[in-house]
Amino acid sequence: MLHPWTLTPDEAVALQTELAGRVELCPLGPVRTVAGCDIAYDTFAPVLHAAVVVVRLPDLVEVERAVVRAEAAFPYVPGLLSFRECPALLSAVAALRRVPDVLMVDGQGVAHPRRFGLACHLGLWLDRPVVGCAKTWLVGDHAEVGPNAGDATPLTLDGETVGAVVRTADGVRPCYVSPGHRCDVDSAVGLVRQVLSGFRHPVPTRLAHMAANEARAADG
Repeated sequence: MLHPWTLTPDEAVALQTELAGRVELCPLGPVRTVAGCDIAYDTFAPVLHAAVVVVRLPDLVEVERAVVRAEAAFPYVPGLLSFRECPALLSAVAALRRVPDVLMVDGQGVAHPRRFGLACHLGLWLDRPVVGCAKTWLVGDHAEVGPNAGDATPLTLDGETVGAVVRTADGVRPCYVSPGHRCDVDSAVGLVRQVLSGFRHPVPTRLAHMAANEARAADG
């Protein structure tokens, strides 16, 4: 148990600042399985569906998945997404038969105002490597990224490289990749390049995105 979840937004901000110092940035070791994680929100109720889909490397075949339905107990506050989504994602990971080598989330890692995005939070709870591969920019400066799948350019914040902007498919908007825990920028970018799908989402998070949406649709 890293901390209680019954926090106010101000308490959550203070906790992020405290926990950011515990994030480990280091090269990834051998990776055999990668789990994509994503959330689908109910349009009319404070309900979310969290999906975790595990694929193996190098063939990217799905080996396991888990989906859970949960109440969204924390309000939507920019920069505090992890307090809204982590509890459900942790429940989904707990439902897997085996914890994957690395997890990948549609969210930020250290490319965050307090260097503690969703990927960092999930990584500390699980003590596993987690990579953030977000569709939207949150913080940082970068040059224009090249047009081809796999092209990347550094993402910097206050003079520090906190991630990379990566073109995940030809002709699509790039994603914002940053390490969350127990990996570094080069490892995070390298992993994303290994799991490109031809679409904007890499394979693991694309499968998790579809699984979460299917669960939401089935829930009515």
